[in-house]
Amino acid sequence: MGAGETSTPSRRRAVPWAVLALWIGLLAVVGPFAAKLSDVQHDRAVDYLPSSADSTRAAKIEDRLPGGETTELVLVYHRDGGLRPADRDTAARQVAAITRANPLTGTPRAMPSSDGSTLMYPLASNAPGTDEKKRDAFVNDVRDVARDTDGMSVVVGGPGALATDAGEVYNSLGGPLLYTTVAVVAVLLILIYRSPLLWLVPLAVAGVADYLSMGVAYGLNQAFGTVVSGQSSGVMTILVFGAGTDYALLIISRYREELRRVERPYDAMKEALRGCGPAVLASSGTVAAGLFCLLAADLNSSRGMGPTGTVGVLCALLAMLTLLPAVLVLLGRRVFWPLVPAYGSEPRQRRSLFAAMGSSAGRRPLVVLASGAALLGALALGTLNLPGALKQEDSFVHRPDSVTAMETLARAYPGRGTQPITVITPTGRADATLSAARGHSGVASAERGRSGGGWTEISVIARGAPQSAAETATIKALRADLGGSYVGGPSAQQLDLQDTNARDRLVVVPIVLVSVLLILILLLRSLVAPLLLVAAVIAVWGAALGIGGLVFGPLFGFEGTDPGLGLLSFVFLVALGVDYGIFLMHRMREESLSGAEPAAAALTALRTTGGVIASAGLVLAATFAVLTNMGLLQLVELGFVISVGVLLDTFLVRTYLVTSASVALGRKVWWPGALSREPDPEKAGRQDPVPVG
Repeated sequence: MGAGETSTPSRRRAVPWAVLALWIGLLAVVGPFAAKLSDVQHDRAVDYLPSSADSTRAAKIEDRLPGGETTELVLVYHRDGGLRPADRDTAARQVAAITRANPLTGTPRAMPSSDGSTLMYPLASNAPGTDEKKRDAFVNDVRDVARDTDGMSVVVGGPGALATDAGEVYNSLGGPLLYTTVAVVAVLLILIYRSPLLWLVPLAVAGVADYLSMGVAYGLNQAFGTVVSGQSSGVMTILVFGAGTDYALLIISRYREELRRVERPYDAMKEALRGCGPAVLASSGTVAAGLFCLLAADLNSSRGMGPTGTVGVLCALLAMLTLLPAVLVLLGRRVFWPLVPAYGSEPRQRRSLFAAMGSSAGRRPLVVLASGAALLGALALGTLNLPGALKQEDSFVHRPDSVTAMETLARAYPGRGTQPITVITPTGRADATLSAARGHSGVASAERGRSGGGWTEISVIARGAPQSAAETATIKALRADLGGSYVGGPSAQQLDLQDTNARDRLVVVPIVLVSVLLILILLLRSLVAPLLLVAAVIAVWGAALGIGGLVFGPLFGFEGTDPGLGLLSFVFLVALGVDYGIFLMHRMREESLSGAEPAAAALTALRTTGGVIASAGLVLAATFAVLTNMGLLQLVELGFVISVGVLLDTFLVRTYLVTSASVALGRKVWWPGALSREPDPEKAGRQDPVPVG
């Protein structure tokens, strides 16, 4: 159907209802699977690691030993000033009750501290195996028995307790994360649209897209074994609401314009989709491609976030290009009440903030460009102040009992480790491996454990505290000295997480940059404009990470930085930042094709798209900011860096730097495409230059 044609009344009525019926049928099919997504979610450190990691191999062999995987706990009894005889009797009774109620691998032995203030009981069980629900039940049963008594504190720590506490935080993300995200988006949409009804439409459609994405993500897990973690499923929800609302803002803005020019809502929506649909498709495709590059990561959690995030973006795109238009057409013009765009009316003329900002950038583009680049560079220096790698016990916003136990043990037993390092060695070399481990200067003790399938387990206690430099050195030395053996355990897993993240940054970052650059070259038919956009988003990422370095330790008191923060924030900021760049550059190219001079095209593009980009940026930043209210520091840090980066990109880079660079480059911004050449005056009359001031 041509642009000037109108649809038949029957089609105007039938198509929206048919789309609505298809979505109802789709949700009926997907619904049962969406509810199962949490059942396949895994958040153990070993689930995040690649199969080639030493600690992963050790864990897999442990699972095959008699009894399966071991859940290790530490009961910590403490009284300031020293434990009393009655305290020790109470501790013995509680441990005996735990032993009677649970199948432990051995009889727990009391290990008193040298100052007499603390009593440590290591205990372990093979009964839970790899079942996280059984592990949590075991940990909670122990906590129910081991309680504070008469001023003596009793806490349960160890790897099993840490895993349970982390799992509780991840399991609690679903409800609070969804409700908070919906509330934040609702408030922003009400402020943007100033309508009692319109804000509900994109919000409800985003909710439908989120439900669909959960079902598709579960299907990917069942079909291809895609890793689903609490982090990836939470980020998927953020992407659905953030990116989906961005697409809705662009579509509704264009639809409102067309309603003033076209009489019937169905025809107006067709024109709106014809006008902004390509930009929405291109931007979502770029985001999906950037996220999909995470499949090249070696870390399971990062690799799983690639397809999961891509599913979120594509489900949001599908809903916003089909369900949203159908609902808007069925509701008609009244959905915009009280600011109804009447047919044939003119929009209210208001002074445009972005026109003023663009004019200031256009008057002295080189000065604005140099100043902005210097500011971003200065902010990026803050990355030098980022705290070191985040320790497992420092990853909680509100410290649970398991972390309290680790801190108490570190003070009470300064000369020895309190968390075992697991060495898996061939049974034929078990005695030699045990002797070598005991003879190592960094090892306090080593004991032989289970054997089976040609492998033997050796439990090593380091002299250094868990995840300290001394313990890390011991793990590395054991791996170097004990050839043919695998060194695992919680601290070894954290070390492997850091090493794998470092490798992934070197591999994934170039792939993301090349992929995004190629897509932009094809879309904009230029080399300079894509390079400009990619350079801009890289600068935004560096500045946002630098701001994190300036506030994480000094202001927020964070003890470390998540090893995956650099890679994940880069992928999201590059993909999402280029998303907005496409909106701006696509409109700039349209203006240039219509014959506008380069400066006028850049300023017109900013004036016409600046409001939508600003609204979209605020929504996206706010949705990622929801992560800062979650219970794990890795989520808080990721949400903060992405939110700050989106705001920088929206209000500094897109508004000033990209615009000023485009004005300064003139037609060269489209090199080597046809737009980079001066038009032939014999074929098209030259236009007088448009003043940029």
